Order: sequence, then C-alpha cells, then structure tokens
Amino acid sequence: MTDWIMNEDEPEAFTHAITVMSLITIMSAVCEFICDLIYNITMSCIHTYIQGLVFQSVLKQEIAFFDTVHTGDVVSRITTDTNKMSESLSEKLSLLMWYFIRAIFLFLLHLSGKFHQTLSVRVQESLARANDVATETFSSIKTVRSFANEDGETRRYKQRLEETYSLNKQEAAAYAASTWTNSLSSLALKVSILYYGGRLVTGDDVSSGDLVSFVLYELQLTSAVEAFMSCYPDVKKAIGASEKIFEYLDRKPQMPPDGSLAPQTLEGHLQFKNVTFAYPNRPDTAVLKAFSLELKAGQMTALVGPSGGGKSTCVSLVERFYQPQEGEILLDGKPLHNYKNQYLHNKIAVVSQEPVLFARSVKENIKYGLEEASDEDMFSAAKIANAHKFINDLPNGYDTDARGRSGGQKQRIAIARALIGRPQILVLDDATSSLDTESEHLVHQALLSSSHCAILLITHRLSAVEKACHIIFLQGGEVLEEGSHAELMKKGGSYAQQVQKQNTVFQRNKEGVI
Repeated sequence: MTDWIMNEDEPEAFTHAITVMSLITIMSAVCEFICDLIYNITMSCIHTYIQGLVFQSVLKQEIAFFDTVHTGDVVSRITTDTNKMSESLSEKLSLLMWYFIRAIFLFLLHLSGKFHQTLSVRVQESLARANDVATETFSSIKTVRSFANEDGETRRYKQRLEETYSLNKQEAAAYAASTWTNSLSSLALKVSILYYGGRLVTGDDVSSGDLVSFVLYELQLTSAVEAFMSCYPDVKKAIGASEKIFEYLDRKPQMPPDGSLAPQTLEGHLQFKNVTFAYPNRPDTAVLKAFSLELKAGQMTALVGPSGGGKSTCVSLVERFYQPQEGEILLDGKPLHNYKNQYLHNKIAVVSQEPVLFARSVKENIKYGLEEASDEDMFSAAKIANAHKFINDLPNGYDTDARGRSGGQKQRIAIARALIGRPQILVLDDATSSLDTESEHLVHQALLSSSHCAILLITHRLSAVEKACHIIFLQGGEVLEEGSHAELMKKGGSYAQQVQKQNTVFQRNKEGVI
C-alpha cells in the first residue's frame, strides 16, 4: 500500500487495495464473532460435563477411599479446581491456539510455564487444606462451641491461609518476572527492526514500502508473541489445577465388579461364615475374627457387646462397603458380591444411630430414593416406626421441613424411610437409642408383627433385646456367647453380667431422680 501511495502513475490502485482490505476485515470480524461464540459455548459445556463427571467418579469410589482423603480436598477438587481450569482455558486457550500459528517462542516459556504449573499445584493443595479446616469446623460446630475453641480453629484456619498467601506471593513474583521478560523482549525486537530497517532503506537495499509492510507484520508478530507469553503460563496453571481432577477421573474404584444377580424373589437369609476383616488403613488389626452370624426372615437377631467389638463393622460388610479378607457372606446361599449393587441396597435397609435427614420436607425424606411410592405406603411405614402421630402434629404435617427435629424424631423418620421400600433385611444400628424405653418397645413390636423381613438389631441397651430370637455377644471381634435371652441369663456369662450392670445403673439413676 505504501508503494502504491508513492506511485503517482496508478492512482486507483490505492483505492482498490483499501476496498479489498475493508472487505477482508469485515469478513474476518464476522468469522471471529462466530468462532468466539461457538468456542465459549463449547467451553461452558465442557466445564459442566467435567464437573459432573468428577462428582460421579468420586461417588463411585469405594468407601475405603473416603477413609484416606479429607472431605475438604474432594470438594476443592470438584469446585475450585474445575472452575480454575475452565476459566483459564476458556479465556486463554482460544488466544493461545489463535496466535500459536504466528509465533513459536517456546524455550523460555516452557521454563516459566513449568514453574507456574508447579506453583499452581501447590496453591491448589494449600487451598484444599484450608477448605478442609473450614468444612471440618463448620460440620462440628457444636463440639467446637462446647470446648470454646473458636479462637483455636480461627488460628488454625489463618495458618492454612498464610501458607496459601506465601505461595501466592511466589506465584505473583513469577508472573511479574514473566511480564517483564515479555515487555523487554518486545521492546528489543522493535528497536532492532527499526535500526536495521533504517540502514537498509538508507542504503537503497529495500524500499520504504517494504520497510513499512515489514514493520506492520512485525507488530502482528509482536502482539502474537505477547499474547502467547501471557496466555501460556495461565494454560500451564490450568494444567496444574487439572492434575487432581484427572487423577480422580482416572482412578478405578478398588472394589470387585458389580454382580449380576437380581432375583425376583428374595428370602432374606443372610449368613456370615468365619469372616475375618481388617480395615484398609489398619491392615494388621483384625476387627472381626472368624465371625459367624445368621439372619432369617421374620426373626430378630441381636448383636450386642462393648464398644469397639466390631458390631458396626458387620453393618459395613452387609452393605458391601468393604470385602472380608477371609470367610464369606452369603445371601440366600449365594455370595453377597454376586448381587447387583442397586438390587442389594434396595433389599437391605440400614438405619444408623445418627441418621442424616436432608433439608427437605418430612415426606421427601421418607420417600428418598423412592419418589414413586404412594402416600399410603408412606403412612404405613411411618405408623410402624411410631412416627405417624408426631408427624401429623407438626405445623404442616408431612410437608414440614425435616430440619430441627429431635434425635428420637429423626430416628423414627429414618426407620420409616427404611421401611417404605419393603426391605428383606433391616439393620438397626443403635437406631432407637434416642427413644424412651416404651417408644422403643412399641417400634420393635410393630416391626416384628408387621414385617416379614430379617432384622439385625445392634444396641448397647440390653433391655431392648430380650424379645430377640437370637442374641450374639461380640467382644474384640469374636463371638463370646450366643443364644436367647433366657439361655444367656441362665448361663451367667458376659451377657448376664452386662445386663446386671445396666440394671444396677438404671436403678441408681431412678432412685437419684426420685
């Protein structure tokens, strides 16, 4: 164009060139708009997909995985890391790809980007540790408050933030150094081109138009290099943030494959045969030692004994959260791991001592996982759980928010939630500990008379197991005694002594109240 301006013999050439360049510019702007629109929509879809995929992958891990990681770490990976990765990629990757074809400035960038990537990983790990402190503190706020340790937890959280702040300062210094290198190299390139180009024009080696066109190209090259150098560290940071994300995505659950059995009818005959088990984080400490147990439909079997004896471990094995190292668990004569996971959890219901109620209505909590269940089924389950009356007395009945319920009310709602699916095996793991003796007796009587399922009752309150068909006294992972209440009391062993101790304590408490 410069040469055409200086060429007086062709005055229309410049107008023609301007027209052509204007058309090309308009077409380029339209194409760029379309490309940016498609790219940003695509990146938004990718972000949503990856976040859901990571969440799903974490949920599929074996229970032992959650014993070895902190909740704050997992939440940080799913939220903070995926957001950081997506934002960096959506903002910078497009420019990086766009300008990559124009300029290759790799060596210095590689070193700088590698440093950024390492720092990014450390920053994310530091943030995860801080999130873990916050999650742990807020989830245990009553304990923190009861020990008046608010200041201690604040100091602990600030200490984690100070670690993050220190890493952020290093990251800021690295970014400043990268920006300084970028500006200095750009300035040096411009000065060199102008100096050498001026010498060439003075010596009549090139025309003025050639120099101007070269400078224009150089400006595009410089902008490409600047964009590349500013984007590359951000992309490397995104790669660092994504390391843990893909670690979760690539991790294969350490559990046997899902079984294939899903029979139409299930009797509910459960057997533990010489089961020995130790938790993955304590492989040398056996929690159960050659343990045997049998549950039959329509019968209540009680599992009692001192704390730490392995009672709750039996529940985890029934739910197939873990696999025994020795022995086998049979359901209707077939290995438990041969059944489909979904089928198994539909047929086995567990109610724990501290059941979790979601921030929803009582109705939604009882129908959780079985939204298609009828209201009649819900009412029937609530009546067996001795919960129907108090629920009807709530301000909005079954539509009342389930939060804020007392311990006994929560347990009865949880029992109703377990019963609505008509399980073949019902496990009550201290599930009536917050009920008074009369309410507990009513619940157990209703379960025995209204349900044909096999019931495993785990409790520390021995007065609740007198009506059980079979009682197993478990201590140190081993069965010390088993039999009916009358048989064990007549024997005068560990069970009888424990009953006597509890009766003595109960009588003293009663006299003290009087």
